[in-house]
Amino acid sequence: MPRWFAIRTSPRSELRASSELFLRGIENYLPTRRVKRNWSDRIKIIDEPLFPGYLFGRFHLDDRVRVLQALGVKQIVGTGNNPAPVSDSEIDNLRTLVSANTLLVPWPYLYAGQRVRIDRGPLAGVEGFVVRAEQGALRIVVSVDLLQRSVATEIDRDSIGSAE
Repeated sequence: MPRWFAIRTSPRSELRASSELFLRGIENYLPTRRVKRNWSDRIKIIDEPLFPGYLFGRFHLDDRVRVLQALGVKQIVGTGNNPAPVSDSEIDNLRTLVSANTLLVPWPYLYAGQRVRIDRGPLAGVEGFVVRAEQGALRIVVSVDLLQRSVATEIDRDSIGSAE
């Protein structure tokens, strides 16, 4: 059964690697976020990778060589020469966050904190950690353990329940 793996790319080559993997028949997911960029003559909203230098691929370990040969791919993340899978629930959480069009902010990876599950609203079912609770809004952080990367969003306090 194919599993999700984190794939490290060359700098600024996430989109190229994603396209190459698609052409090779490898399912992949490149989560992006919308950001506002200011230039001297204009302001533009662009999509940029949520985790610069990484994307996710779903494949059998037998296809590892095909993945590594794709342009822009540097390595499959793991320990030593053994790729480490990313859980389906972490990928599902990322997909839900990205598709909800909430403000996503890269966040330092968390090792400890209160784990919560969002019960209502467009992010229902997502699990994460509460890192800030101010005046009705909560900052929730969802992490990808293997990459030691996280993203944060703010939600209404009434939307969550405890996951512990």
